[in-house]
Amino acid sequence: MSSSGANNSTNNTNEETKTTIYSMLTDQPITIPDSCLFGTCRPVSEFEKLNCIGKGTYGVVYRGRDKISQEIVALKKVRMENEQWGLPISSMREINLLLNLRHENIVELREIAVGKSLRSIFLVMTYCEQDLASLLDHMSQPFTEAQVKCIALQLFRGLNYIHKRFIVHRDIKVSNLLLTDSGCLKIADFGLARQFTLPNGTMTPMVVTLWYRAPELLFGIMKYFSLKIKIY
Repeated sequence: MSSSGANNSTNNTNEETKTTIYSMLTDQPITIPDSCLFGTCRPVSEFEKLNCIGKGTYGVVYRGRDKISQEIVALKKVRMENEQWGLPISSMREINLLLNLRHENIVELREIAVGKSLRSIFLVMTYCEQDLASLLDHMSQPFTEAQVKCIALQLFRGLNYIHKRFIVHRDIKVSNLLLTDSGCLKIADFGLARQFTLPNGTMTPMVVTLWYRAPELLFGIMKYFSLKIKIY
C-alpha cells in the first residue's frame, strides 16, 4: 500500500462521526459531532418502542426494550410542544430529583436518551407491569387485609424516604403508584414534586389532583401545602 493510501486510511479511521439534529428555535438542521450531542446520553435509537402504556400532562410513556442489554424499560417522552427554550421546568425538577433518589419503593431513573431532534428527550426508567389504579379497576377479588398492609407499608417507606430528604411529592394517587409482578410498589411521576430546606416549609396547594386533596385544601381552610397534608 502506498504512503498516501495509508494516510487516507488513517484519516478515515480518526474522523469523528457526526449527526444531524434540528434546532428548537429555527427547525433548521445542524451537524454536530456525536460526542458533543450525546455526551453521557445514549441515542433513543438504541431502544425499541414496544407499545404505549400511558399518557399524562407531562409526557407519553412507552414500554421499550434496550437493544443492547435486552432489558425491558419504561421510556417517558418529555412533552415539548409548547417549549421554545428547552426542557419544561417540571421535567427538569423530576430529572434532578430522581437522579438523587435511590430506594426500592421509588421508581428509578436509569438514564436520559435523546433523539435526533432536541425536542425528542426520553427518561429511561424502571419498568413496572401495572399501576395500582388499573389493577383496582380490573380485580375480580378485592385485596386481602394482608395485601393492603403490604402495599401501605411500602408506600409509607417510600414517602418516609423522600420526606427525610425534604421532598414532597404533591400528587400521590393510585395511578402514580406502580407495581411490579413481584408485588414491589414504586412511587412515580415526580413532575409536581418540590424540595425545600425547612422541614415545616409551605407550598402552594392548588397542584394536587382535585379529588385527592385533603379536605383542608379542597375547601380552602389551609392556605399552604405542607408534609402534614400527605397523611390524608
